[in-house]
Amino acid sequence: LEELDGPTELALNDIGTVTLRTSSIVIADTYTQNRDTGAFILIDEHSNDTVGAGVILEPREVKPGEQTRRDIKWHPSSLDRARRWGSTGQRGATVWLTGLPASGKSTVAVALERYLVDSGRVAYLLDGDNVRHGISDDLGFSPGDRAENIRRVGHLTRLFADAGAVAIASMVSPLRSDREIARALNEAAGLPFLEIHVSTPVAECERRDPKGLYKRARAGELKGLTGIDAPYEDPEHPDLAFDTTGADIDQLVARVVDLLAARQES
Repeated sequence: LEELDGPTELALNDIGTVTLRTSSIVIADTYTQNRDTGAFILIDEHSNDTVGAGVILEPREVKPGEQTRRDIKWHPSSLDRARRWGSTGQRGATVWLTGLPASGKSTVAVALERYLVDSGRVAYLLDGDNVRHGISDDLGFSPGDRAENIRRVGHLTRLFADAGAVAIASMVSPLRSDREIARALNEAAGLPFLEIHVSTPVAECERRDPKGLYKRARAGELKGLTGIDAPYEDPEHPDLAFDTTGADIDQLVARVVDLLAARQES
């Protein structure tokens, strides 16, 4: 067999050692311990074709926020957080808005960002669509790609919050497991994380339908729309929940700001 050092891809019939990361916990053993739970196949979720098979050499549980790679190290700043926040007078945090498409997440997020900045705070909105124009422009909307997009945004909010900004993430983020990763990334760094459930019912979201997504999904032109033929898991214990149907957006923003102030002072 011809050996390649650090190949960029595995083609048909190639054999290689790879690291796979799953979006949720998978119970596995090493192949030497158990040939059933130590082996796997990879299936293309679109074509249902088997595209690979392998054996497990080393299963590992990766906890969000912990360093897992041995070939790199974290280079700390010369400023600790207390000095940075004390000098700027700004305490960082993450506000994560989750809900169905057209639930009003972006409307609340935009108003919240404007309110905080107008009040002299540093805040920045990380909208799900906007992130896909750059940092996640290589990702689609498969379950795996959605999980990876949320993981990336979770890391971004952690960096923003550590810098002292209020990071506002507006993401459908339909699965609890993905949202818990974002929370864990921030809490592992000792940063406040507020999960806001924009709980507008699907009927109201469909009535609004500003992008025509629900109409396309009902017509069979769009597959995998959250709330229609893809699941949305309501947060079990959100820090705050509200329905935007007929609501005063400024009042909703005030509720978020009050909660944020209380959480940052605790």
